[in-house]
Amino acid sequence: MALLKIARMGHPVLRMVADPVPDPTDPEIRRLAADMIDTMMDAPGVGLAAPQVHESLRMIVFRVPSDRSGGEVVAPTVLINPVVEPVGDAMADGWEGCLSIPGMRGIVPRFTRIRYRGVGLEGEPVEREASGFHARVIQHEYDHLDGILYIDRMPDLRYLAFNEMAHHVTEALEREKGED
Repeated sequence: MALLKIARMGHPVLRMVADPVPDPTDPEIRRLAADMIDTMMDAPGVGLAAPQVHESLRMIVFRVPSDRSGGEVVAPTVLINPVVEPVGDAMADGWEGCLSIPGMRGIVPRFTRIRYRGVGLEGEPVEREASGFHARVIQHEYDHLDGILYIDRMPDLRYLAFNEMAHHVTEALEREKGED
């Protein structure tokens, strides 16, 4: 397998609407998926969309590791031509980072519960509900397929920080909540 070059913010591929994958069972798609998983694990990350590796295709890979799962671990998974829809209206703010915006993170509102569907590498249907961190990862990667970066979802750029400074933002938010 090969490690792929990750596109960084500013590259046009990250702002394009990706094309559907015509044949999920194509051996080239299988190779791309394996390389994307290797790249995600090496980075290390919890998700990667094909546009992030310079392939404008509607395909994501993701995982939910035990230290971020809240009890639900998801092994590295491939989802092709996904569709994502919220389940309910509940949203929550949470920290997000992105392999295409290295060294930074921001507070982003996301639906707390979603339903997603698509196909796997064998062309088999995949359908699942997700909540918490799992739901956040899927929504983040799905956005990449439509040319959206997490910073586009941030209602307040005061909550964008370098990774090592994020704790200051968290402290400021806690102080603000205490003043309300």
